[in-house]
Amino acid sequence: MSKIARRKFLQLSAVAAAGCFVQPGREARASDLPQLAEDDPMAKAMKYTHDASTVDAASRNNPAADQTCANCALVQGADGDAWRPCQIFPGKAVNANGWCSVWAPKA
Repeated sequence: MSKIARRKFLQLSAVAAAGCFVQPGREARASDLPQLAEDDPMAKAMKYTHDASTVDAASRNNPAADQTCANCALVQGADGDAWRPCQIFPGKAVNANGWCSVWAPKA
């Protein structure tokens, strides 16, 4: 066995051993994620707010009667959850009643 093959074997063994300690089959939930703060730099850049009713409809890029995170194509998670993951803010949960400038209608 050459030194390179042995080194590779040890690396793969370490990865396999680490995999034994991870909880398999557990999905991340919105309740596990920290809530996005309105003063977060990314939130400010995207004009995020927890309450879509406070946003002037004339200032929106996509005019629509009702724009909230709950009906945005970029928000994930279960309908009805108050806080849900969003593709724009990875690792954070947004308020279902919120809004940001990247809002896109569901297809």
